[in-house]
Amino acid sequence: MHNATRARALGSHQVSAIGLGAMPMSVAGHMPDEAQSIRTILAALDAGITLIDTADAYAPSHRDVGHNERLVARALSLWGGDASTVVVATKGGHTRKPGGWDVDGSPSYLKEACDRSLKALGVDSIGLYQHHRPDPGVPYEETMGALKDLHDAGKIQMAGISNANPEQIRLAHDILGDRLVSVQNEYSPRFRSSEPEIDVCAELGLAFLPWSPLGGISRHGELGARGDAFTEIAGAHGVSRQQVCLAWELARSPVVIPIPGASRPETILDSIGAATLELSEEELARLG
Repeated sequence: MHNATRARALGSHQVSAIGLGAMPMSVAGHMPDEAQSIRTILAALDAGITLIDTADAYAPSHRDVGHNERLVARALSLWGGDASTVVVATKGGHTRKPGGWDVDGSPSYLKEACDRSLKALGVDSIGLYQHHRPDPGVPYEETMGALKDLHDAGKIQMAGISNANPEQIRLAHDILGDRLVSVQNEYSPRFRSSEPEIDVCAELGLAFLPWSPLGGISRHGELGARGDAFTEIAGAHGVSRQQVCLAWELARSPVVIPIPGASRPETILDSIGAATLELSEEELARLG
């Protein structure tokens, strides 16, 4: 069994323990050419990854909303495997404007955004559709009602939320019930503030998808003494610090499914190794 095929629950689906975060392939100033991005996605799929995370807002600018979604769709169309086994998770509600980023959690906007994502992905129903970021100008229950409507209309198969606090997770669960399967918040060795959200997800049986799961690993100074521990444990196992980081997150809870970003095949293939990297209790204690 390949590393990435170790499964974790996403609603009633079983997906790879490590997902692919496709955002770096569409970030202005750093994005690779399309051919390299396609190779990266295909390498992940061939290695057994069955969860790809994207969003309509992942684009070089406001003029190219949906760029990342179209890239993912293109790669899936070229893949020789069974695309029906892959869950593509996209997001709406975090908007791109000429002056930067904004939010729009109104039901009308979210439904329009979902329709655009359906077109960009070239599908009739989105595997996992997530509300990207709370809008302080719109009651959260109204936004969740839009997700419920999209699910009941068959436009999405599963619903998720992102950048949500424990109270919002519980409210979303009350409104969406079994339609809600996941929460996507920032979590990494550098950013551990989402510990309470992980615990709520474990209680409610929701998957927790950490975004930016490798935060701080490349910048040793940000982690202090913990940085030394990640380095030493990686050396003892003969693996990268990135693998140790992802294995630490997987050990945090069985609901955690990291989605490391990648723009090169080598990067995602290295990350996949974390799925079978077993850390001892002593090592986990050292990592904190």
